[in-house]
Amino acid sequence: MYAELLQRLSVITSEEQEILDGRTRVDESLYNLDHSQVVDCKKLLAAGQLIQMRPHTRFIHFPKHTHNYIEVVYMCSGQTRHIVNGSEILLNTGELLFMSQDATQEIFPAGENDVAVNLIILPEFFSLVLDLIGAEPSLIREFLVDCLRNTRHDVSFLHFKVADFLPIQNLMENLISSLLDGRYSQRVNQTTMALLFLYLMNYLDQLEIGKDHMEEEIILKVFRYIEDHYRDGELSFLASGLHYDLYQLSRLIKDVTGSTYTELLQEKRLQEAAFLLDTTRLSISDICMNVGYNNFSYFYRIFKEKYGMTPREYRMSHSHTATL
Repeated sequence: MYAELLQRLSVITSEEQEILDGRTRVDESLYNLDHSQVVDCKKLLAAGQLIQMRPHTRFIHFPKHTHNYIEVVYMCSGQTRHIVNGSEILLNTGELLFMSQDATQEIFPAGENDVAVNLIILPEFFSLVLDLIGAEPSLIREFLVDCLRNTRHDVSFLHFKVADFLPIQNLMENLISSLLDGRYSQRVNQTTMALLFLYLMNYLDQLEIGKDHMEEEIILKVFRYIEDHYRDGELSFLASGLHYDLYQLSRLIKDVTGSTYTELLQEKRLQEAAFLLDTTRLSISDICMNVGYNNFSYFYRIFKEKYGMTPREYRMSHSHTATL
């Protein structure tokens, strides 16, 4: 991290000074309103704010608590130890920890050189981030954002071990600097977060979502495979690459997502077709071939089943795009 920025984040706060002077318990009045062990966004966000940043308080143990907001922890230097829903996480320099609203977190004391920042984020912030990411659909993006919005109760945290990836580090420094100085609009911060998500979606091999959620990690690999190979991807080839039994993988996909592999593949193909109809001048027949269908009549039928109109009607209803 940029030395001047790290120095600013390392300054002993008044709360930390009280701890160094002898306070042995977290001052609950700073974090919640009713001593319920729920850290309240009203204590940390000004009215109308969707995102705020604060340096993580060092030198003290934070007992088990939850948040009524999404929390992101970024490790600027050193490391911190967390227990999130029973999973122990050692967060090292340059790593990111996203926690949903129902995550139960415990944090062990950090030393002076263990500098982290906490991002306090309301779910609405990510709705706007999705708009900024763009129209092109992504199963991965939807999965990750659902986790953070608390609509996937089986996943409570996302731990990205991305210290070695410079673009992500640069984006986090830009976001921290923007929030620290308060000089830039919320739109700038949302755009930076959108770029961060686009990069993170390419580093799913660096993602952990808990010792009890290996199945979800496999599903993310399935989503990644579909994103990259939706034109011609075969489940048998994917199963071989994952060293997984084909039948077991097929059952796992159905159990976790509620859809078969073929249905997920078709969903991605049709989403991509709609995106191309909306944003390019490609002919409908070219789009049909481009997304992996050789049977034009079949493509027309399933597209109409999904969107309630033919591809031609869909394009006409989005008339700011190109003609046939």
